Amino acid sequence: MAEQGPSHDMAILLRNVTKHYPGPHGDVVALAGIDLSVRPGEIFGLLGPNGAGKTTTIETLVGLRRPTAGSVRVLGFDPVAQRDEIRKYVAIQPQHAAVFEQQTVAELLRVWASLYPDPEAPDVIIDRMGLSASRDVRVSKLSGGQRQRLLVGTALISRPRLLVLDEPSTGMDPNARQELWDAIRAHRGSGGTVLLSTHSMEEAEMLCDRVAVLHRGKVAACGTPQDLISTHAPEREVHFTVPAGTDITQLRATPGVSHVASDDSGDSTRVTVRTSDSDAAFGLIAGPLGARHIQIKEAGLEAVFRILTGVSFHQAGDGPEPPAEHDGAQPAQKKGVMA
Repeated sequence: MAEQGPSHDMAILLRNVTKHYPGPHGDVVALAGIDLSVRPGEIFGLLGPNGAGKTTTIETLVGLRRPTAGSVRVLGFDPVAQRDEIRKYVAIQPQHAAVFEQQTVAELLRVWASLYPDPEAPDVIIDRMGLSASRDVRVSKLSGGQRQRLLVGTALISRPRLLVLDEPSTGMDPNARQELWDAIRAHRGSGGTVLLSTHSMEEAEMLCDRVAVLHRGKVAACGTPQDLISTHAPEREVHFTVPAGTDITQLRATPGVSHVASDDSGDSTRVTVRTSDSDAAFGLIAGPLGARHIQIKEAGLEAVFRILTGVSFHQAGDGPEPPAEHDGAQPAQKKGVMA
Protein backbone atom coordinates (compact mmCIF):
# COMPACT_ATOMS: atom_id res chain seq x y z
CA MET A 1 0.00 0.00 0.00
CA ALA A 2 1.33 3.44 -0.90
CA GLU A 3 2.24 5.65 2.05
CA GLN A 4 -0.46 8.17 2.91
CA GLY A 5 0.72 11.75 2.68
CA PRO A 6 -0.33 14.57 4.98
CA SER A 7 -3.70 16.24 4.48
CA HIS A 8 -3.65 19.90 3.47
CA ASP A 9 -7.32 20.70 4.19
CA MET A 10 -6.59 21.66 7.80
CA ALA A 11 -3.26 21.38 9.55
CA ILE A 12 -5.06 20.78 12.87
CA LEU A 13 -8.67 19.89 13.53
CA LEU A 14 -10.17 19.30 16.99
CA ARG A 15 -13.84 18.55 17.47
CA ASN A 16 -15.43 18.52 20.93
CA VAL A 17 -12.23 17.30 22.58
CA THR A 18 -12.41 16.64 26.32
CA LYS A 19 -9.76 15.45 28.73
CA HIS A 20 -10.54 14.32 32.28
CA TYR A 21 -8.18 13.09 34.98
CA PRO A 22 -9.21 11.14 38.08
CA GLY A 23 -8.89 13.12 41.29
CA PRO A 24 -9.51 12.53 44.99
CA HIS A 25 -12.85 14.36 44.76
CA GLY A 26 -13.92 13.23 41.30
CA ASP A 27 -12.72 13.90 37.78
CA VAL A 28 -10.58 16.96 37.10
CA VAL A 29 -11.53 18.55 33.78
CA ALA A 30 -8.52 19.83 31.82
CA LEU A 31 -10.30 20.22 28.46
CA ALA A 32 -14.04 20.77 28.34
CA GLY A 33 -15.08 20.44 24.70
CA ILE A 34 -12.40 22.12 22.59
CA ASP A 35 -13.18 22.97 18.95
CA LEU A 36 -10.24 24.29 16.93
CA SER A 37 -9.09 24.41 13.32
CA VAL A 38 -5.67 25.61 12.19
CA ARG A 39 -5.08 26.36 8.53
CA PRO A 40 -1.89 25.36 6.72
CA GLY A 41 0.64 28.18 6.60
CA GLU A 42 -0.52 30.20 9.59
CA ILE A 43 0.88 30.99 13.01
CA PHE A 44 -1.83 30.04 15.46
CA GLY A 45 -1.67 30.94 19.13
CA LEU A 46 -3.22 29.34 22.19
CA LEU A 47 -3.50 32.22 24.66
CA GLY A 48 -4.31 31.58 28.28
CA PRO A 49 -3.01 31.71 31.85
CA ASN A 50 -1.50 28.75 33.67
CA GLY A 51 -4.06 25.97 33.97
CA ALA A 52 -6.14 27.12 30.98
CA GLY A 53 -5.49 23.88 29.07
CA LYS A 54 -2.74 24.99 26.66
CA THR A 55 -0.20 22.27 27.42
CA THR A 56 -2.85 19.53 27.60
CA THR A 57 -4.13 20.63 24.17
CA ILE A 58 -0.61 20.48 22.72
CA GLU A 59 0.16 17.08 24.23
CA THR A 60 -3.14 15.75 22.90
CA LEU A 61 -2.29 17.04 19.42
CA VAL A 62 1.03 15.20 19.26
CA GLY A 63 -0.21 11.95 20.77
CA LEU A 64 1.30 12.25 24.23
CA ARG A 65 -2.18 12.24 25.80
CA ARG A 66 -5.30 10.44 24.68
CA PRO A 67 -8.46 12.55 24.72
CA THR A 68 -11.26 11.33 26.93
CA ALA A 69 -13.66 12.07 24.08
CA GLY A 70 -13.75 13.91 20.77
CA SER A 71 -11.84 13.83 17.51
CA VAL A 72 -8.26 14.98 16.88
CA ARG A 73 -6.63 15.17 13.46
CA VAL A 74 -3.20 16.56 12.66
CA LEU A 75 -2.36 16.85 8.96
CA GLY A 76 -5.19 14.37 8.46
CA PHE A 77 -3.74 11.79 10.86
CA ASP A 78 -4.94 10.48 14.20
CA PRO A 79 -2.00 11.42 16.47
CA VAL A 80 -2.42 8.32 18.65
CA ALA A 81 -3.37 5.62 16.13
CA GLN A 82 -1.01 6.96 13.42
CA ARG A 83 1.83 8.10 15.62
CA ASP A 84 4.57 6.94 13.23
CA GLU A 85 3.08 9.03 10.43
CA ILE A 86 2.80 12.12 12.63
CA ARG A 87 6.47 11.88 13.56
CA LYS A 88 7.53 12.41 9.94
CA TYR A 89 5.86 15.77 9.63
CA VAL A 90 5.54 17.33 13.09
CA ALA A 91 8.11 18.68 15.54
CA ILE A 92 7.27 19.76 19.08
CA GLN A 93 9.32 21.79 21.49
CA PRO A 94 7.88 21.45 25.00
CA GLN A 95 8.53 23.85 27.85
CA HIS A 96 11.23 21.58 29.25
CA ALA A 97 13.43 19.10 27.40
CA ALA A 98 16.56 17.11 28.23
CA VAL A 99 19.56 17.54 25.94
CA PHE A 100 23.27 16.68 26.09
CA GLU A 101 24.60 19.31 28.47
CA GLN A 102 28.30 18.85 27.65
CA GLN A 103 27.97 19.23 23.91
CA THR A 104 28.44 22.57 22.25
CA VAL A 105 25.60 24.22 20.37
CA ALA A 106 27.07 23.16 17.02
CA GLU A 107 27.72 19.59 18.20
CA LEU A 108 24.21 19.16 19.54
CA LEU A 109 22.62 20.39 16.32
CA ARG A 110 24.85 18.13 14.21
CA VAL A 111 23.76 15.13 16.28
CA TRP A 112 20.13 16.15 16.00
CA ALA A 113 20.45 16.64 12.24
CA SER A 114 21.80 13.08 11.90
CA LEU A 115 18.42 11.74 13.07
CA TYR A 116 16.55 13.01 9.99
CA PRO A 117 16.68 12.09 6.30
CA ASP A 118 16.57 15.68 4.99
CA PRO A 119 17.59 18.04 7.81
CA GLU A 120 18.27 21.73 7.68
CA ALA A 121 21.98 22.58 7.90
CA PRO A 122 23.04 23.17 11.54
CA ASP A 123 24.81 26.41 10.56
CA VAL A 124 21.57 27.72 9.08
CA ILE A 125 19.74 27.00 12.33
CA ILE A 126 22.51 28.60 14.38
CA ASP A 127 22.28 31.78 12.32
CA ARG A 128 18.46 31.79 12.25
CA MET A 129 18.22 31.46 16.03
CA GLY A 130 20.81 34.17 16.72
CA LEU A 131 23.31 31.72 18.24
CA SER A 132 26.38 32.42 16.09
CA ALA A 133 28.36 33.81 19.03
CA SER A 134 27.48 30.71 21.08
CA ARG A 135 28.10 27.98 18.51
CA ASP A 136 31.12 26.60 20.45
CA VAL A 137 29.64 27.12 23.93
CA ARG A 138 28.57 24.05 25.92
CA VAL A 139 24.83 23.74 26.46
CA SER A 140 25.32 23.78 30.24
CA LYS A 141 26.86 27.27 29.97
CA LEU A 142 24.04 28.86 27.97
CA SER A 143 21.75 31.47 29.45
CA GLY A 144 18.08 30.62 29.83
CA GLY A 145 17.15 32.55 26.69
CA GLN A 146 19.97 31.02 24.63
CA ARG A 147 18.99 27.53 25.75
CA GLN A 148 15.36 28.15 24.81
CA ARG A 149 16.36 29.32 21.33
CA LEU A 150 18.58 26.25 20.93
CA LEU A 151 15.70 23.96 21.86
CA VAL A 152 13.48 25.62 19.27
CA GLY A 153 16.33 25.15 16.79
CA THR A 154 16.39 21.41 17.46
CA ALA A 155 12.71 21.34 16.47
CA LEU A 156 13.29 23.38 13.30
CA ILE A 157 16.18 21.23 12.06
CA SER A 158 13.83 18.47 10.85
CA ARG A 159 12.08 20.91 8.45
CA PRO A 160 8.67 20.05 9.94
CA ARG A 161 5.39 20.71 8.15
CA LEU A 162 3.93 21.61 11.56
CA LEU A 163 6.00 23.21 14.32
CA VAL A 164 4.45 23.04 17.81
CA LEU A 165 5.92 25.28 20.52
CA ASP A 166 4.86 25.39 24.18
CA GLU A 167 5.54 28.90 25.55
CA PRO A 168 8.73 29.26 23.50
CA SER A 169 9.71 32.78 24.59
CA THR A 170 9.74 32.08 28.33
CA GLY A 171 12.87 33.56 29.92
CA MET A 172 13.97 35.51 26.85
CA ASP A 173 15.05 39.13 26.80
CA PRO A 174 13.43 41.41 24.16
CA ASN A 175 16.22 40.97 21.60
CA ALA A 176 16.24 37.18 21.90
CA ARG A 177 12.47 37.10 21.69
CA GLN A 178 12.52 39.14 18.50
CA GLU A 179 15.02 36.71 16.96
CA LEU A 180 12.75 33.83 17.92
CA TRP A 181 9.75 35.56 16.35
CA ASP A 182 11.73 36.16 13.16
CA ALA A 183 12.62 32.44 13.02
CA ILE A 184 8.98 31.47 13.50
CA ARG A 185 7.88 33.86 10.75
CA ALA A 186 10.60 32.45 8.48
CA HIS A 187 9.22 28.95 9.04
CA ARG A 188 5.78 30.16 8.02
CA GLY A 189 7.33 31.92 5.03
CA SER A 190 8.84 28.63 3.86
CA GLY A 191 5.39 27.01 3.86
CA GLY A 192 5.29 25.65 7.40
CA THR A 193 2.52 25.91 9.97
CA VAL A 194 3.14 26.96 13.58
CA LEU A 195 1.05 26.31 16.68
CA LEU A 196 2.30 27.95 19.84
CA SER A 197 1.00 28.43 23.35
CA THR A 198 1.67 31.66 25.18
CA HIS A 199 0.61 33.71 28.16
CA SER A 200 2.14 36.85 26.62
CA MET A 201 -0.44 39.26 25.26
CA GLU A 202 2.24 41.05 23.25
CA GLU A 203 3.44 37.81 21.67
CA ALA A 204 -0.09 36.82 20.70
CA GLU A 205 -0.84 40.25 19.18
CA MET A 206 2.47 40.74 17.36
CA LEU A 207 3.20 37.21 16.14
CA CYS A 208 0.02 35.21 15.65
CA ASP A 209 -2.22 35.29 12.58
CA ARG A 210 -5.08 33.93 14.69
CA VAL A 211 -5.51 33.31 18.42
CA ALA A 212 -7.73 31.04 20.49
CA VAL A 213 -8.38 32.46 23.96
CA LEU A 214 -8.49 29.55 26.42
CA HIS A 215 -10.12 29.70 29.84
CA ARG A 216 -10.60 26.68 32.11
CA GLY A 217 -10.37 24.17 29.30
CA LYS A 218 -12.68 25.96 26.88
CA VAL A 219 -12.23 28.22 23.88
CA ALA A 220 -13.68 31.57 24.93
CA ALA A 221 -13.10 33.15 21.50
CA CYS A 222 -11.05 32.64 18.36
CA GLY A 223 -9.98 35.01 15.59
CA THR A 224 -7.29 37.43 14.49
CA PRO A 225 -5.98 39.57 17.37
CA GLN A 226 -7.41 42.72 15.81
CA ASP A 227 -10.81 41.14 15.19
CA LEU A 228 -10.98 39.90 18.77
CA ILE A 229 -10.12 43.36 20.08
CA SER A 230 -12.54 45.22 17.79
CA THR A 231 -15.37 42.76 18.53
CA HIS A 232 -14.99 42.25 22.26
CA ALA A 233 -12.99 45.24 23.52
CA PRO A 234 -13.43 48.18 21.14
CA GLU A 235 -12.95 50.75 23.90
CA ARG A 236 -9.89 52.83 24.63
CA GLU A 237 -8.64 54.00 28.00
CA VAL A 238 -7.80 57.68 28.39
CA HIS A 239 -5.70 58.69 31.40
CA PHE A 240 -5.19 62.32 32.39
CA THR A 241 -4.68 64.68 35.32
CA VAL A 242 -6.83 67.66 36.37
CA PRO A 243 -6.58 70.01 39.36
CA ALA A 244 -8.16 68.66 42.55
CA GLY A 245 -11.82 69.58 42.83
CA THR A 246 -12.43 69.70 39.06
CA ASP A 247 -15.99 68.64 38.20
CA ILE A 248 -15.72 65.58 35.94
CA THR A 249 -19.35 64.45 36.17
CA GLN A 250 -20.05 65.63 32.62
CA LEU A 251 -17.68 62.94 31.37
CA ARG A 252 -20.18 60.25 32.41
CA ALA A 253 -22.77 61.69 30.02
CA THR A 254 -20.37 61.87 27.07
CA PRO A 255 -21.33 59.51 24.20
CA GLY A 256 -19.34 56.27 24.25
CA VAL A 257 -18.08 56.60 27.83
CA SER A 258 -18.72 53.45 29.87
CA HIS A 259 -16.45 53.98 32.86
CA VAL A 260 -14.96 56.92 34.77
CA ALA A 261 -12.66 56.51 37.76
CA SER A 262 -10.68 59.12 39.68
CA ASP A 263 -7.94 59.12 42.29
CA ASP A 264 -7.19 62.26 44.31
CA SER A 265 -3.56 62.90 45.14
CA GLY A 266 -2.65 66.17 46.81
CA ASP A 267 -3.59 69.09 44.59
CA SER A 268 -4.42 66.97 41.52
CA THR A 269 -6.78 64.20 40.46
CA ARG A 270 -5.78 61.32 38.18
CA VAL A 271 -8.70 60.23 35.99
CA THR A 272 -9.26 57.11 33.89
CA VAL A 273 -11.98 57.06 31.24
CA ARG A 274 -13.01 54.02 29.23
CA THR A 275 -14.72 54.96 25.97
CA SER A 276 -15.67 53.62 22.53
CA ASP A 277 -15.58 57.19 21.14
CA SER A 278 -12.25 58.64 22.19
CA ASP A 279 -12.65 61.67 19.89
CA ALA A 280 -15.79 62.82 21.74
CA ALA A 281 -14.18 62.26 25.12
CA PHE A 282 -10.93 63.91 24.07
CA GLY A 283 -12.76 67.08 23.01
CA LEU A 284 -14.04 67.53 26.56
CA ILE A 285 -10.86 66.36 28.27
CA ALA A 286 -8.49 68.62 26.34
CA GLY A 287 -10.97 71.52 26.16
CA PRO A 288 -13.22 72.52 29.07
CA LEU A 289 -11.50 70.24 31.62
CA GLY A 290 -8.04 71.54 30.77
CA ALA A 291 -6.47 68.12 31.39
CA ARG A 292 -2.73 67.54 31.51
CA HIS A 293 -0.54 64.47 31.01
CA ILE A 294 -3.08 62.89 28.65
CA GLN A 295 -2.42 59.30 27.62
CA ILE A 296 -4.57 57.17 25.32
CA LYS A 297 -4.21 53.40 25.69
CA GLU A 298 -5.51 51.07 23.02
CA ALA A 299 -7.52 48.08 24.20
CA GLY A 300 -5.69 44.78 23.85
CA LEU A 301 -6.15 41.06 24.28
CA GLU A 302 -5.98 41.42 28.06
CA ALA A 303 -9.17 43.49 27.89
CA VAL A 304 -10.68 40.85 25.59
CA PHE A 305 -9.92 38.16 28.14
CA ARG A 306 -11.36 40.20 31.01
CA ILE A 307 -14.58 40.92 29.12
CA LEU A 308 -15.04 37.32 27.95
CA THR A 309 -14.32 35.65 31.29
CA GLY A 310 -15.21 38.28 33.88
CA VAL A 311 -11.79 38.05 35.53
CA SER A 312 -8.38 39.50 34.80
CA PHE A 313 -5.81 37.37 33.03
CA HIS A 314 -3.63 37.05 36.14
CA GLN A 315 -6.56 36.16 38.40
CA ALA A 316 -7.60 33.36 36.03
CA GLY A 317 -4.45 31.25 36.42
CA ASP A 318 -5.95 28.77 38.85
CA GLY A 319 -7.04 25.92 36.57
CA PRO A 320 -6.17 22.23 37.06
CA GLU A 321 -2.69 21.01 36.28
CA PRO A 322 -2.48 17.64 34.49
CA PRO A 323 -0.55 14.78 36.08
CA ALA A 324 2.99 14.15 34.95
CA GLU A 325 2.22 10.84 33.25
CA HIS A 326 1.43 10.82 29.55
CA ASP A 327 -1.37 8.24 29.56
CA GLY A 328 1.06 5.43 28.91
CA ALA A 329 2.16 6.85 25.55
CA GLN A 330 5.91 6.86 25.01
CA PRO A 331 7.35 10.24 24.00
CA ALA A 332 8.88 10.10 20.54
CA GLN A 333 12.63 10.58 20.45
CA LYS A 334 13.21 10.80 16.69
CA LYS A 335 11.52 11.38 13.35
CA GLY A 336 10.07 14.76 14.10
CA VAL A 337 8.17 14.68 17.39
CA MET A 338 10.25 15.65 20.40
CA ALA A 339 9.27 15.52 24.04
